[in-house]
Amino acid sequence: MCGITGWVSFDRDLTAESTTLDAMTETMSCRGPDDRGTWSRGPAALGHRRLAIIDLPGGRQPMTVGTPRGTVALVYSGETYNFTELRRELAGRGHRFTTESDTEVVLSGYLEWGEALAERLNGMYAFAIWDARHDKLVMIRDRMGIKPFYYYETSDGVLFGSEPKAILANPLARRRVALDGLREVFALVKTPGHAVWDGMSEVEPGTVVTVDRSGLRRHVYWSLETRPHTDDRDTTVAGVRELLDDIVRRQLVSDVPRCTLLSGGLDSSAMTAIAARQLAETGETVRSFAVDFVGQADNFVADELRGTPDTPYVHDVAKSVGTDHRDIVLDSHSLADPDVRAKMIRARDIPMGFGDMDASLYLLFRAIREHSTVALSGESADEVFGGYLQFFDETARTADTFPWLVRFADHFGDDAGILRPDLTAALDLPAFIKESYAGAVTGIRRLDGESDFEFRMRKISYLHLTRFVRVLLDRKDRASMAVGLEVRVPFCDHRLVEYVYNAPWALKSFDGREKSLLREATADVLPRSVYDRVKSPYPSTQDPKYAVALQGHVKDLLALPGHPVFDLVDREQAAKAAEREAPQITQASRRGLERTLDLALWLDLYRPEIVLA
Repeated sequence: MCGITGWVSFDRDLTAESTTLDAMTETMSCRGPDDRGTWSRGPAALGHRRLAIIDLPGGRQPMTVGTPRGTVALVYSGETYNFTELRRELAGRGHRFTTESDTEVVLSGYLEWGEALAERLNGMYAFAIWDARHDKLVMIRDRMGIKPFYYYETSDGVLFGSEPKAILANPLARRRVALDGLREVFALVKTPGHAVWDGMSEVEPGTVVTVDRSGLRRHVYWSLETRPHTDDRDTTVAGVRELLDDIVRRQLVSDVPRCTLLSGGLDSSAMTAIAARQLAETGETVRSFAVDFVGQADNFVADELRGTPDTPYVHDVAKSVGTDHRDIVLDSHSLADPDVRAKMIRARDIPMGFGDMDASLYLLFRAIREHSTVALSGESADEVFGGYLQFFDETARTADTFPWLVRFADHFGDDAGILRPDLTAALDLPAFIKESYAGAVTGIRRLDGESDFEFRMRKISYLHLTRFVRVLLDRKDRASMAVGLEVRVPFCDHRLVEYVYNAPWALKSFDGREKSLLREATADVLPRSVYDRVKSPYPSTQDPKYAVALQGHVKDLLALPGHPVFDLVDREQAAKAAEREAPQITQASRRGLERTLDLALWLDLYRPEIVLA
């Protein structure tokens, strides 16, 4: 896993811009702590920071190949899981390889197939190719959007990077955020292609973006399509298991230590158990890690979202499949630490956080990085197999909005009470969400004969797989890469996503429970306790000392005269939240405290120009 960046300027020679290119490249140092490289020639300049995973000495970048018509240069981030098969095919077509890296396979694949290479890749990737034969830049992103990729058009070309910070390091990029950007921050609605920062865009998942002297063009090489599903239940269950076995086997390939993230839920437990069985074939033991909070197991209080603590189930899985397991236990002081919050803001480049869940994810990854460089995660199984409460909540099912928003405020609080009234009016989030939803469901094809109910469930699945999952994937990538940890997501393999998406809801919930197909497909490797466990989301601390610590930080902020955060946040509401007695701190007021602190740190760190007109 790596960080990439670059600059194409058709009106100048970028070999004279090494200082700026170096600055852009160094913003990616956390993503690639093992090596750095830059390359420039004429109108193109590429930068790369490397986290070495496969072929440690041979995968240096930028990687170039000379042709009679000009150089082709590549900067690549991610993993191609079918690179062995592609390498064999390319060798049969006359290509010669000097390394064992998947990067060289991707470069040779481009020379052989051009932009159509994207359709042949299985993996998570974001890469850019400067093709001097045609004076063009080609940018390609994986199908599900696992790896981030941004670009910024200029008057004579484009800037690009794995993260916005790489682009913002170039003087041509303005640090400006307008109302549309703020709407993305506060609405929990991920608009494809939108990057929050004015003038900046995402390379959308499953998309090729090319830039040459005539301008910029986009080509979608993959999208989530409706197809008939003809397999019966037993065949579907067997098909899911066959795919999972192949996916996990491919994603265990690494030349550095790897592990699994184990929460004690169905998703991570199934993945960990399959990985443990496969590694046992070669005499290896899988490492597993879980997050917990001081006192949580002993003082846990069930609520509507979380009926049981994770730790007992984590330990059941670790014992059942024989992992080398370690709990990472966090305290409230660490979760509320402003330095940790600042690191997550820097990692994400925007104040779009999940409070203590962001902090705990970062701290978990930081601890894991001391032992492993690659981790497999159960992320995205809920979106693929239908695991969230909203899949079963009739109000959410029938609402003409994003289903995760229907009860979001009830479970996590919202931002309605913290923003200044004039900003709330200017944002008009209800209208924004309504318009965004209408655009999101346009074009979902209905099968002939598909019932109203099945089509409604197809819509809900589609929205989770094309909108909600991208928020979580981005969060996972930024938190992990901020500490140089590569997190792989087996449940995002596009073959599995396509297959399960098109299975009717009656199959996905054939036993009346969430994720029926996944549960049945992995029943033979799961302990009974996990097989029977009801879905529980990523854990959140219940320690009241965490909220009290937040209050102290907000009080410090209120003592600063003229802080720009109060151009966005209602000072009076922030003061009330900071003075509440601990028993009266609701989930909504806790979220308000977290949001206020996130916004303040973002403004301090990035000093963006905020345009509210």
